[in-house]
Amino acid sequence: MTETLIDGLYRTGEPIADTKAPAGDIAQKWEQRKFNARLVNPANRRKLDVIVVGTGLAGGAGAASLGEMGYNVKAFFYQDSARRAHSIAAQGGINAAKNYKNDNDSTYRLFYDTIKGGDYRSRETNVYRLAEVSANIIDQCVAQGVPFAREYGGLLDNRSFGGVQVSRTFYARGQTGQQLLIGAYQALMRQVKAGTVKTYARHEMVELIVVDGRARGIVARDMVTGEIETHLADAVVLGTGGYGNVFFLSTNAMGCNGTAIWRAHRKGAYFGNPCYTQIHPTCIPQHGSSQSKLTLMSESLRNDGRIWVPKKAEDCKKDPRDIPEQDRDYYLERIYPAFGNLVPRDIASRQAKNMCDEGRGVGPEIDGVARGVYLDFSDAIARMGKDVVSAKYGNLFDMYKQITGDDPYEIPMRIYPAVHYTMGGLWVDYDLQSSIPGLFVTGEANFSDHGANRLGASALMQGLADGYFVLPNTINDYLADGPFEKITEDHPAVVEAREEIEKRIEFFVNNKGNRSVDSFHKELGQIMWEYCGMERTEEGLKKAIGLIRELRKDFWQNVRVPGDPDELNQSLEKAGRVADFFELGELMCIDALHRRESCGGHFRAESQTEEGEALRDDENFAYVAAWEWGGDNSAPILHKEDLKYEYVEMKQRSYK
Repeated sequence: MTETLIDGLYRTGEPIADTKAPAGDIAQKWEQRKFNARLVNPANRRKLDVIVVGTGLAGGAGAASLGEMGYNVKAFFYQDSARRAHSIAAQGGINAAKNYKNDNDSTYRLFYDTIKGGDYRSRETNVYRLAEVSANIIDQCVAQGVPFAREYGGLLDNRSFGGVQVSRTFYARGQTGQQLLIGAYQALMRQVKAGTVKTYARHEMVELIVVDGRARGIVARDMVTGEIETHLADAVVLGTGGYGNVFFLSTNAMGCNGTAIWRAHRKGAYFGNPCYTQIHPTCIPQHGSSQSKLTLMSESLRNDGRIWVPKKAEDCKKDPRDIPEQDRDYYLERIYPAFGNLVPRDIASRQAKNMCDEGRGVGPEIDGVARGVYLDFSDAIARMGKDVVSAKYGNLFDMYKQITGDDPYEIPMRIYPAVHYTMGGLWVDYDLQSSIPGLFVTGEANFSDHGANRLGASALMQGLADGYFVLPNTINDYLADGPFEKITEDHPAVVEAREEIEKRIEFFVNNKGNRSVDSFHKELGQIMWEYCGMERTEEGLKKAIGLIRELRKDFWQNVRVPGDPDELNQSLEKAGRVADFFELGELMCIDALHRRESCGGHFRAESQTEEGEALRDDENFAYVAAWEWGGDNSAPILHKEDLKYEYVEMKQRSYK
């Protein structure tokens, strides 16, 4: 480890590598790994305990699968029902290389599109496996009764999403996440009935228990009674989603948080690529300064909707129906004719920002700037008819009308980019195991297969791939060494973890400050959006780090948490989450500062092409940045995992 601080902010440690992926042909690696992984016979599985935190697609599918295999599973979730996990909010679809449209799709093409979409900053081995198992996911979900959209003849229908030129996205109108989650929930409840899974509703993981270097359990708070509980197991699986709410305003549900993965990070789990944040281009614009959440409009709308702004700034206040065709700038179709409105999310988002920065944004002004562009369905309605458009997108149109008061059948929608998904997360190897033995991480909670930008309809794919097909085939290799030595609640490591949380809670409820948790969270979010959002600069990131440190100091002095700890107390819940967001937000800025290149959703203004596109630096930054917790008031430690491309050539992305 370097002794001197780099940029006064971090140190570098030893390089790391993923040692679990087998050598040889990429098309054979997953089968080879499954065969080489040790097994646990059915009688021994009954002796092994696994904790799963989160019951979205990754966690729910994982818990159901492990329960069906015969392990004793405890599943924790902070919602009142496992089927209220945030996966339910996904709208547009799930990718799979089935080639049902006979448009030359294949496993390799899905692999290539995902690697390219992530701007060549993801592992080849993981992405190929994701593409390989994608087709199995559809078969699994159809067998569960998921009502995918079908063509007139009864065959499953497909549509396109950004960054591809084929139709590979399976969907259930605009409710795909909901329908897939109900399928996983049914599988989970079947195992609850069978007695292999026990669920803990309204429980939030607040600490990871590590004994002799292995993950052995969690500390959880019963959010209704306030009771602090310790739960022990032979392995822990985190499927807790992303950390987009560090920005305060995002498309995530307000309860979504990064506490589970951040507490694991503080216990030794490396955090991969924290600065990789996805800005979704198709969201309802912010309507005021007091707003606490943004609403996603599915990317699937870009199949038939056309995005435009007025060519002349003086037309921006006009009714869009009064602006003639020749005075409209369909800028994505103009700049990227090969992909048009279906360019990847990072590119569509930046171009929308560019249009508004030029003074051609539409809609009400926030802080003196109109932040919106049109998503227009008039051509689609004229071409297909209102009934056909309604059949494909009706619930999305209804949702838009309820929120904005405008009827998108009559007047174009207004959209603008918003924080959506995080490609960063806990670093994992090919087996989905973190740098802490026994701690496995699935779905958006890991640093993922998406590189620096996730293609649309790939989140549901990764969550179900990890939960149904990857984790059940890799965790066996670790559990084959079990059962491990039994740990009791009076073990020093368990007592220490519990006492640390009790002390933290006691501080929050007894600190008689003068500011609410939400006020701190909102201010942190403004800093993050301004300096670590759609465009980052060296000067801005350094300023953000200083501002975050000042605000965090103020938080620990002046936060006020009303109510008692031994009851339902949402302010107390938020306090712990926001405290973690401060530390995570700083690491995101440090990671963004150290990565002096642009790639995918990470856009450094100092590194762009003449045309304003992201400009990578493959010679110096073709690696995963895996950060180690340095300790309280100590600098984080950067470990680099070099990315090697044998099957795809790294080159400047082009969607023109």
